[in-house]
Amino acid sequence: MGVTGIGGLFFRAKDPKALGAWYLEHLGVGGPCGMWETQAGTTVFQPFKADTDYFPADRQWMLNLRVDDRDAIKACLEAAGIEVKTDPEWDQPGVGKFARIHDPEGNPIELWEPDAGE
Repeated sequence: MGVTGIGGLFFRAKDPKALGAWYLEHLGVGGPCGMWETQAGTTVFQPFKADTDYFPADRQWMLNLRVDDRDAIKACLEAAGIEVKTDPEWDQPGVGKFARIHDPEGNPIELWEPDAGE
């Protein structure tokens, strides 16, 4: 008996329909009723200190999405006019490569390509 995974992420939006469409179009997240099938893999559940600079101070959370090819998704997002930030200092051997974007309402999203074996 116990928790077997994250069952959902629920958050407020100024325009839920438009924001849901953006996530589906650009990240493939969501679908009918907001559901999509995910692949098994590592999920990190980590509270941060209130004064962290890991994500914007005016946000209570940051969504981290596992991706299978950070560079390919980065190219697609940039082609759609979405700013994608990368920094070699964020990448960690044994952990993976990272990129960061924001959705249209300013919510931070981290894209994580785990190293092989994660």
